[in-house]
Amino acid sequence: MGLFSFIKDAGAKLLGADEEEKAPAGQQAPEVDPAEVRRKIDQKRSLALIRTIHDLGLEVEDLQVSIHTDRAEVRGKVPDQATKEKVVLVVGNTRGIAQVQEDLEVDAAEQEATFYTVESGDTLWKISKEQYGEGGKYMLIFEANKPMLTDPDKIYPGQVLRIPPLPAA
Repeated sequence: MGLFSFIKDAGAKLLGADEEEKAPAGQQAPEVDPAEVRRKIDQKRSLALIRTIHDLGLEVEDLQVSIHTDRAEVRGKVPDQATKEKVVLVVGNTRGIAQVQEDLEVDAAEQEATFYTVESGDTLWKISKEQYGEGGKYMLIFEANKPMLTDPDKIYPGQVLRIPPLPAA
């Protein structure tokens, strides 16, 4: 079980702009309970994340995602460490999520990857050179972040990527 931090304002939006912006602002009609509005938005975002995880083809048995404002909790059972890390990244690389608390059971234990937060000016080549000492290994990083990444040239500042350990020689 672990707690991971992300950049809250980076990442994909789950809901349309009008739905995400309905969060309580303190200026609403008296009959509207701001806490209830927030709860309903969090519930919609949780369901959207579950759909996204399934749409990406990530296998998670008994998947549960619950959002509490900017903190997400993820539970379930995954076949391997890579799937676990990808699920954490899908949830954490979502606009509005600052922390992910995961309680994902892994069937086959493997060496953990490290996480890297993309900075302005980064490319997968540059990240590979920093992490592995060789830029030409950038496709290892790209492959480790599929299906979330669809193009090695499309990364953005604030995005968190998996950096897998190098395969044994």
